[in-house]
Amino acid sequence: MHASENGFVGSYGGDLDAPIHSMLGLGPLFAEMADQGVAPDVLLQGTGLLPAQLVDPQAHMSHRQKITIFRNVLRLSRVPDVALRAGSRQRLSDFGVFGYALVSSATFGEAIRLGMKHVRLAGPVLEKRWRIEGDIGIFEGHDVLALGEVLPLATEFWFASIHKLCTCVLEAPMPTRRLLLPYARPSYAESYEQTFGCAVQFDAGVMELHFDASRFDQPSPNANPITADTCARFCERMLAAMPDETALSREIRVACLNSPGDLPTAEAMAKRLGHSVRTLHRRLADESTTYQEIVDQVRRSLAIEYLQGTAMTVEEIAERVGFSEASNFRKAFKRWTGQPPGHFRPSN
Repeated sequence: MHASENGFVGSYGGDLDAPIHSMLGLGPLFAEMADQGVAPDVLLQGTGLLPAQLVDPQAHMSHRQKITIFRNVLRLSRVPDVALRAGSRQRLSDFGVFGYALVSSATFGEAIRLGMKHVRLAGPVLEKRWRIEGDIGIFEGHDVLALGEVLPLATEFWFASIHKLCTCVLEAPMPTRRLLLPYARPSYAESYEQTFGCAVQFDAGVMELHFDASRFDQPSPNANPITADTCARFCERMLAAMPDETALSREIRVACLNSPGDLPTAEAMAKRLGHSVRTLHRRLADESTTYQEIVDQVRRSLAIEYLQGTAMTVEEIAERVGFSEASNFRKAFKRWTGQPPGHFRPSN
């Protein structure tokens, strides 16, 4: 099984006002409130955003603006389970190319990997992770922003959205087993069980949705390798265009880009940044990444640029991005992109 497999994504980069969120996935929340007679401009009060930006693919908002929207929903909704209802209304089209990338993935597991890798595109205010333990898959959330009274609503909307998207990918009910939540049982607790179709435990001290991992390798009914590859590449470009999550990862990337062919070791990087190696690794772990992951991202980006923009041989490119053997570079490149280096040549 996939017992050692796990995935992480940090959603908070330390700046509440950085415009890092797209408008992906918010449509059902506004639709749910519209059914209650609350217009978009009312729901956006205090954010500085305009209703037209909700359908603008170039528009972005900050953590603070998104949290303000959640607060407005909490204040204005006439029904307590509004976020559960809204999340259950999600459609693949509400997530644009991100949604189509999920549904065209080869397997349910591939859709989960892709979804959690690119979850920043959906603008999370919770830090989100996933892992597999034996025969149980786990979506895990962390309240890194201390959301207070907004936490239940944000949690409900995220988990209900995940549940609906997974159902769309499988074209069958998501195989949920248990939902664990860190807050007290609300008056509308029965709505949770109706939404997720599983037992719900409140005051659990954790924020986790458990599902049957035996479905992980199940083929997706709408799998399409060409569509999946096209959508995944578009998601990669969108992520590349977004601000880095933290100043630390940005510093590391810049230092690596300024050292092509001889990328700094973790020890050298720690010394350059004035940290111990242990502190560097700990800080990156807190940001749900590793030094090797950042270095590989830089190598991948450089390699693609060289392949698409120069006539250098694969051997020369391998040396430029820090590989002594072209064969090792080819293996790594296939692991990073799913394609051999030659696939990225302009003639292809």
